[in-house]
Amino acid sequence: MNYLQLDGKTILVTGVANRKSVAWHTAQLLEEAGASVIYSVRSEQRKESLKKLLGDRPVYICDVEHQSEIDRLQQEVSKDYGTLDGLVHSIAFADYSAGWKPYNETPRAAFLQSVNISCFSLMALAEAFKEQWHEDASIVTVSISTTRMAAENYGFMGPVKAALDSSVCFLAKSFSKFSRVRFNAVCPGLLKTSASAGIPGYVDSYLHAEKATLRKQAVQTEEVANTIAFLLSPRSSGINAQGLVIDAGMGINYFDEEILRQGS
Repeated sequence: MNYLQLDGKTILVTGVANRKSVAWHTAQLLEEAGASVIYSVRSEQRKESLKKLLGDRPVYICDVEHQSEIDRLQQEVSKDYGTLDGLVHSIAFADYSAGWKPYNETPRAAFLQSVNISCFSLMALAEAFKEQWHEDASIVTVSISTTRMAAENYGFMGPVKAALDSSVCFLAKSFSKFSRVRFNAVCPGLLKTSASAGIPGYVDSYLHAEKATLRKQAVQTEEVANTIAFLLSPRSSGINAQGLVIDAGMGINYFDEEILRQGS
């Protein structure tokens, strides 16, 4: 019995970077569950670098920073596939090339670019494919476990992810006027991905977060993928406009005895 009931579903997956990425782990799980996965990557160079990984799977090019490329993606995918049953939005970008700066000194251009790529792209993709979504389609984005903790080294991406979380709610509401399309976010704790490697001081934060989990083991990328697959499936039909936190209990364990002893 296929619990997820994803057989024959067609799902667009964005943001595959390499074998470590959330998008790749999710796509693998979806394929194992019988879904047809369509891949969208940022550039021809990224497509070429993923050649061994993706093989002969259908791969489209779309740099979501540009509306013209989103429109082209919609035209190409709709011509080849028609109806879509889901979207995995696993896209985020922050330009830290100016070096670490306190939040109040965030460069305007870097912040706006990050909002455009990491947040607005969800809105733009949802709208571009509005006529292609199946009535009960499910759209899932990747956020973070909390946007209320001002992690200095995460910089302006915290507020950007907060905007993404809010957009999930507003998209769910606005789409409910004419469809049953669902919007949800997975909100994982710190992960070992190539994207996280570009965040200043990330390793120290990761190790601290791992100690704060109840099981003393960090969240695994596979665990995030499992949750995304569930949210894409009909089994989660009652879940809409939510952010599912996947942090292995970290959020309730900041006063763990072991952590307190180490800090004293």
